[in-house]
Amino acid sequence: MIKQNIVFVENKAGSLKRVTGLLANNNINIYGFACFDAPEFAIFRMICDDPDKAEIILNQSGYMNRITQAIVVDMKDQVGGLDELLKIMADSNVSLDYIYTSFHRKDLRPVVILHSEDITVTESVLKNNGFKVFSAADELEK
Repeated sequence: MIKQNIVFVENKAGSLKRVTGLLANNNINIYGFACFDAPEFAIFRMICDDPDKAEIILNQSGYMNRITQAIVVDMKDQVGGLDELLKIMADSNVSLDYIYTSFHRKDLRPVVILHSEDITVTESVLKNNGFKVFSAADELEK
């Protein structure tokens, strides 16, 4: 499992840019992200190279944020690659809370970032079915 930052961002012009600007100004690299709209706030989820530093910087800047665990797994870059992963989840009775994508920086192979109610079980299901599960965000650079 990998640490994931979750930041609550106001639904106002420039709000998300202020978050990414803070991170960029503090040399924090974002490897993958997803932003989901909610009525008053957007939920910005991201995998970055220094989640603990990002949490401190965001807290000091007044942002509601937290760190959670997520699973980052290699996905086959072929037709049906995502379907295969989701079939294994369904056949194992694993319900996903959310899923988004990113990629390896070196060779642009896709990865999936996901979360479920029991991520330990989900990680085990994936590993037992031959999927590579990452243990550190910096593996996305290799």
